Amino acid sequence: MLKSIFRIKSKNPEISKEVIILAWPVIFSNISRVMMGLVDMAMVGHLGASALAATGMGAMLSWSAIAFAIGLRTGTQTLTSRRLGQKKFNKCGTALHNGLFMALIYGAPASFFGYVFADKFVPFFVGGETGQLCIDYTQVVFLSVITSSLSFIFQGFFAGIEKTKILMKVSIFSNLINIYLNAGLIYGTEGLSSFFSSFGVGWLSNIWGWYFFPALGVKGAAIATVIASIVSFTLYFIYIFSSDIKKKYNTLSFSYDKTMMKKQFTLALPMGTQEVINSFGWAIFYKIVALIGIVELAATEIAFQVMHASFMPAIGVGQACSTLVGKYMGEKKINKAEASIVESVRFSEMIMGTVGLFFIFFPHWIAPLFTVDPEVQRLSIAGIKIIGVLQFFDAVGMTLWFALSGAGNTIYPAIIESILIWVFMLPASYYFGLVLGYGFYAPWVAVFIMIVSFAFLMAIKINKGDWKDIEV
Repeated sequence: MLKSIFRIKSKNPEISKEVIILAWPVIFSNISRVMMGLVDMAMVGHLGASALAATGMGAMLSWSAIAFAIGLRTGTQTLTSRRLGQKKFNKCGTALHNGLFMALIYGAPASFFGYVFADKFVPFFVGGETGQLCIDYTQVVFLSVITSSLSFIFQGFFAGIEKTKILMKVSIFSNLINIYLNAGLIYGTEGLSSFFSSFGVGWLSNIWGWYFFPALGVKGAAIATVIASIVSFTLYFIYIFSSDIKKKYNTLSFSYDKTMMKKQFTLALPMGTQEVINSFGWAIFYKIVALIGIVELAATEIAFQVMHASFMPAIGVGQACSTLVGKYMGEKKINKAEASIVESVRFSEMIMGTVGLFFIFFPHWIAPLFTVDPEVQRLSIAGIKIIGVLQFFDAVGMTLWFALSGAGNTIYPAIIESILIWVFMLPASYYFGLVLGYGFYAPWVAVFIMIVSFAFLMAIKINKGDWKDIEV
């Protein structure tokens, strides 16, 4: 089935058009969200390698907590799109209510735990000056776990009912807020002028002149993220009052369905647990790189942020694929569900392959945007080249991951990815990077093998076809 992805011209133009219509707002939404992280990193990076490494580690730790909400979002989107296909519109609203309830139950204590105990668990991952900076950042940014978790549910609902433009609008606006606050809170009103002058655009500092911002460094970046997260949640909440949404999907009348809640949780649990375990695994990966050296950790953070930006198109196409697979399976049109997968992977390859070629041939244009340290630049350029090659494999693996979740199979991807990270990638990174002394490059080779293997195993599962018989 997947051999069709190499065709330039689509065999299913109708399905191809549906994928594009649903995917492009999510792609722009994801790109704008990643731009927030890249701008964060560019701004923090000028504070030095320690600040950059601390922010990267703190972001990874907070993401480990938020990650469970990805499972809740997936469960919400899968049920919503399937009920959309079955024309059970009220049940779409029920899926939203169930998801918000579960996100609140999870997100509130997670935020509290991170805020109160950051100074206890951060030193396990990184110490010294970098460790203290990481504590400052992590403690604050954990406050965004609850609003981010609730926002994920809204994303799953709006994507499930094919209202992906809402995701784009909310993401762009909240990210602009974050970028604006970042500049002021990281450098302060007095430091902004010199920061922007280094890029030849000193006049930009006038935008913050109406109010005095104190220079808070990495903590300022965390505060900006929390405020942007609150704005994002608020905007999503406002959208459920739209007349075409509240009437059709009954979003304003709380509905509870015990059977549906159980199905939703059953779908969410494997993926949510996997995301937490694997995000923690990536935090351990950061720790291994930190043991190699802080410069290596800073370079890895740059490369990972670039990689995170590069797979956003695949996530956008993947979410579109998930919605279409769920909807067509709800309508019992399995052939269209298959076509949706083929078209989605084809588009992911086109987009990410193009980006990959840019990373392979022009990494020296990217690294200097985030650091002035020549050694950090040198290592991050090597990482970006590896990422460029990985684009071609990651496009397949990530899109098929979403396809399986849309069909209702969240267990297989969860198990496969967890095994690859914990049984292979982390032990290989530690042994070859630290024990045998190959340093920075060993962990990156392990990442390369892991992602290629994941894509291969996802393709085998899709081609097997047992996902076609799943009922949710």
